[in-house]
Amino acid sequence: MKLKVIAFDADDTLFINEPYFEETEKAFCVLMEDYLSHKSISQEVYLNQIKNLPLYGYGIKAYILSMIETAIHISGGTVTNKHITRILELGKELLQKPIELIDGVEETLKTLHGDYKLVVATKGDLKDQQRKLHDSGLGPYFHHIEVMADKEALNYEKLLKRLEIEPHEFMMIGNSLKSDVLPVLEIGGYACHIPFHTTWAHERIDHEVRHPNFWAFKDVREVLSLLPKNE
Repeated sequence: MKLKVIAFDADDTLFINEPYFEETEKAFCVLMEDYLSHKSISQEVYLNQIKNLPLYGYGIKAYILSMIETAIHISGGTVTNKHITRILELGKELLQKPIELIDGVEETLKTLHGDYKLVVATKGDLKDQQRKLHDSGLGPYFHHIEVMADKEALNYEKLLKRLEIEPHEFMMIGNSLKSDVLPVLEIGGYACHIPFHTTWAHERIDHEVRHPNFWAFKDVREVLSLLPKNE
């Protein structure tokens, strides 16, 4: 490998994220349990999220809007102002969750910093992702942060063009096979999968990945065994 740039996903790769969404969704289900079962409410939220992706994109603010839409729909338009206010409160609480780094992340970044150009390549809301990166204390390790509208092959091709590198000079590290691995392999880059213990349903795939440019590790520090120090 002749790598120049190593990119890291943010949520559930650098710091914990999905468990906070699950906690918020449980609170929303309790709030709306007079209308449907918790399982059915969660399904409605998910369907609205997927339907709204072309309009709202990813992130907490999009999630709040989908929760409000779900509340209106399952209540037949009778949801109270008190309920809407509480949903907004849940969203604001989610936006202010503390940053908890994944084990081994800072050690790995510290080792790679200086030998490779490190970037963050993530989805979500720009302001929120910038806040989380700042509050995490990891910002100084990164040359660039890219908040992508989506993570498909075309999005990565645009990123590489901005970074002025070829696919074989790029490695992506993340917790999502669908977003962080498959599109990068498709364009000729390298990818490492570091699974997190819980994954949003939209990011799951139902098949195994086999590719010469792909590695799967349990701990982000294992990536270091692949990457010699640049001379």
